[in-house]
Amino acid sequence: MLPERCVELCSRADLLLHCGDVCTLAVWESLEKLGPPPAGVHGNMDALDLVELLPAERVVEVGGARIGLVHDPGPVAGRAARLRARFPGCDAVIYGHTHIPEVSRDQDVWILNPGSPTERRRAPSHSMLLLEVEEGEIRPRLVEL
Repeated sequence: MLPERCVELCSRADLLLHCGDVCTLAVWESLEKLGPPPAGVHGNMDALDLVELLPAERVVEVGGARIGLVHDPGPVAGRAARLRARFPGCDAVIYGHTHIPEVSRDQDVWILNPGSPTERRRAPSHSMLLLEVEEGEIRPRLVEL
């Protein structure tokens, strides 16, 4: 179950971005019912029907910015450079898998991980990211839930 604050913030968004491990099609369909359209990629914990529905990676264009999405970013060593190379021309790359929030810049590219609103694992808290995007400028804000 998504925390109430997460549902509230998602309901007011223009677009939902998800970086995998939705797990079931029923959960994806519940995200679709929040209002804003979801765009996502599949993760390693997703059921086969989600793997068939969602790509492994994608690029979305929002407010004049290009944002790459992927689930597994690979090892920590060299991660930012690897993600930039994987998504050339993107202003930000958002990844999942680790459940550990990240908001950093590498050579003018945002490298972002929202953490998780439901499964914090080794992260200090449950979290999500809000992105304000206007005229190609991205302003990320990590929200602890």
